[in-house]
Amino acid sequence: MDVDDHAEELASTLGVDKAEVKSDLQNLLEYSVPIDEAKQSIRRKHGGDSGGSGGSPTSRDIADITTEDGNVTVTARVLTVGRRSIRYQGEEQTIREGELADETGKISYTAWEDFGFEPGDSVTVGNAGVREWDGEPELNLGSSSTVAVETTPVETPYDVGGETDLVNVRAGDRGRTVEVRVLESEERTIDGRNGETLIRSGVVADETGRLPFTDWGARSDLRESADLRFEDVYAREFRGVPQINLSEFTTVTPVGREVTVNESAPRMGIGEAVGSGGMFDVEVTGNLLEVRDGSGLIERCPDCGRVLQNGQCRSHGDVAGEDDMRVKAILDDGTGTVTVVLDRDLTETLYGGTMDEAMEQAREAMDKEVVADDIRDTVVGREFRIRGNLSVDDYGANLEANEFEETADDPAERAAALREEVGA
Repeated sequence: MDVDDHAEELASTLGVDKAEVKSDLQNLLEYSVPIDEAKQSIRRKHGGDSGGSGGSPTSRDIADITTEDGNVTVTARVLTVGRRSIRYQGEEQTIREGELADETGKISYTAWEDFGFEPGDSVTVGNAGVREWDGEPELNLGSSSTVAVETTPVETPYDVGGETDLVNVRAGDRGRTVEVRVLESEERTIDGRNGETLIRSGVVADETGRLPFTDWGARSDLRESADLRFEDVYAREFRGVPQINLSEFTTVTPVGREVTVNESAPRMGIGEAVGSGGMFDVEVTGNLLEVRDGSGLIERCPDCGRVLQNGQCRSHGDVAGEDDMRVKAILDDGTGTVTVVLDRDLTETLYGGTMDEAMEQAREAMDKEVVADDIRDTVVGREFRIRGNLSVDDYGANLEANEFEETADDPAERAAALREEVGA
């Protein structure tokens, strides 16, 4: 059954206009909402029986809104307003998105029409649909929604406007403003939704951290060492970390000063870093508890780079593998654990020899595992400082290291300091 058939079925059951139902359905599918969940949401919107609350919109505090709600009415302060274009019914459509807040909490929204509100406005939004986005409720403002400006400001503990430091950027943020220095920048062509598309990508930084960026307009002024202000950017997850995205609505202007860049990465406890949901550049320190299987000498698929298991790639089957080295180890600091991944260069340094020397050792022993065993004997139980890119997903937290070194702290001094801290 295609979208048109689903819309026909819903419109007939609910007694509403098919064109409106089809529009709402396609909006939800555009955001990868499963078809059954999308149909349930539309039934709730129009008061149909969906097994949820249904009925007319209920006034709610933001903290009380759940993904089980159908349509709600909220009175809130507009924190951010971002614009972005999406492909809808074969055409480009501009949506507005950002965050609303009251004294109880804040919530993301997507508006399919321009309701005219700006950051700082206090508004009552009526008949706003509720959908699930990244496991959290989000308001969906469509043609059936209403927005009325309130004369009395809504009190909220959250800051109005999208100004933020890079260290505080999270995947899903919209309508943000950052002031950064461009560290790396290059143009490249990708297969975009409109065919071959020229983009500009690289790395930006401020005094709090670094993040990758993609400029879908490939602006030439995003050159290396430029100090710039990006207004109205959004953040999406890319390889497990937040990425700054510049759209055609993003304003790029010189900041008129030299943006301070901290050469060191933010230092965090492992628990705090993992709790952030992923960071492009972070430094943690902890005890290395275990070198996992699959460390030492490995083989990779020449097509996709995946590690082979018994000569097999899970995507390309039986292939002639390419030799490589790596370490996957468990690091713990008492606040959390993370799997640290070292590439060939760092693994060779840790091993104390080249990959060719490691392969010769394995041939003499007739066992590849001797290399991993030597590494285990060297590192397990010692404390290391590690800097790299942290990704967090349903399978755990992984830190792709670009710096890895043993700490120089005296263990007895650290223990004394910890006892003093606990005693205080």
